[in-house]
Amino acid sequence: MDASAAQVDVPSYFLCPISMEIMRDPVTLSSGITYDRESIERWVFTDGHGDCPMTKQQLGAADREPTPNHTLRRLIQGWCAVHAVERFPTPRAPVDAARVAAIVDAARRGHDLLAASLKELADIVAESDCNRRCVEAAPGAVAFLVSVVRKHAAEDTPTPLLGSPQEDQMHGAVLGSPKASSPEDAALSILHSLRLSEESWKRVLERGDNFLDTMASVLRRPSHLSRTYGIQLLKSAVSEMPPAQLTSASAELVEGVVSVVTDKLSVKAVKIALHVLCRLCLWGRNRVKAVEAGAVAALVELLLNECCGGSKQVCELAIVVLDHLCGCAEGRLELVAHPAGLAVVARAVTRLSAAGTESAVRALHAVARHSATPAVLQEMLAVGVVGRLLFLVQAGAAGDRPRERAREMLKMHARVWRGSPCFSPHLNASYPS
Repeated sequence: MDASAAQVDVPSYFLCPISMEIMRDPVTLSSGITYDRESIERWVFTDGHGDCPMTKQQLGAADREPTPNHTLRRLIQGWCAVHAVERFPTPRAPVDAARVAAIVDAARRGHDLLAASLKELADIVAESDCNRRCVEAAPGAVAFLVSVVRKHAAEDTPTPLLGSPQEDQMHGAVLGSPKASSPEDAALSILHSLRLSEESWKRVLERGDNFLDTMASVLRRPSHLSRTYGIQLLKSAVSEMPPAQLTSASAELVEGVVSVVTDKLSVKAVKIALHVLCRLCLWGRNRVKAVEAGAVAALVELLLNECCGGSKQVCELAIVVLDHLCGCAEGRLELVAHPAGLAVVARAVTRLSAAGTESAVRALHAVARHSATPAVLQEMLAVGVVGRLLFLVQAGAAGDRPRERAREMLKMHARVWRGSPCFSPHLNASYPS
């Protein structure tokens, strides 16, 4: 609430029931309750609720475009003027589909108009959720933005945005990132800001053009801004893709995703890239493609460095991806060949959640079962893998499945590990028979 408003008694009917702030743009639902537009749109569209927050009455189709309460807005503005409280400007009317279509048509006429059109679309999307939904639903708008990304992502040199200095101030509406330096950055920013629905993603993915190839080109760009937007869009896309499309992911795409982890663009970008790898590695030869792109070394480095500043969620995701990669011979070979590979997985056994522990134990189990050379078994002893497995068998805190896998590994290689001087006598006494 504004500081000056906090010093006077604000009439309760001027306050939004959700935010408890003075309403800037009051709108009324079919339930008869008035809310601030931004708050109720967040409740319905962002949070996914289908009822009125106050009455719990189910909302109908008409409530997707609530009725502006002009009378209450004028009362609020008059009260603010009398009490010397900051007066809120009259909100602009939401954009309509015809206006969006006109902007898109202008942008298609040539590069000279592209910068101004993208700037106008970015401003419209940033203004309100209502505008964002209108742009998403406008025929051809999303397809046009994807075509801009596709066209410019394949260029070797980024094409700068043209226009006046004012037009060059193209900001990402969500990330608050530096200004976009190319049409591709601007279009990626708008697509990210639109937060496309499942239906919109299906339309994008059903088009003849291969969206995954476009994202592979984006992730190879030198621009960190393009790559950050690209990995976030890719995460949304792969969640809607059927297995057949995921199986056909190119080596270039997987390499681009791994490069986001390797280059550590940001904690958020790394986390999203790990989510994408988790999804991709379930299908086809994507695990092998990830290993060939250097994923194992990148993940081990993440775990060695406490995962981008100590983010436990990143550690958990990194272990899950390593677990997937150890499902193939190439992944296991890379893990045991890395000087710190087995050590970081062993450390994860006792430092993560039950789910993380299960993934770490499963990865070690794959190594112990399929890649257990004498040198590997000795290294597992030296770096503490066996001691942690014994602890897991004794404590059993991570659940039955990790405990049983740990017991199976200990029995499998008891001839080498039992009685080893690498752990204390009390652990030797608890070695499963």
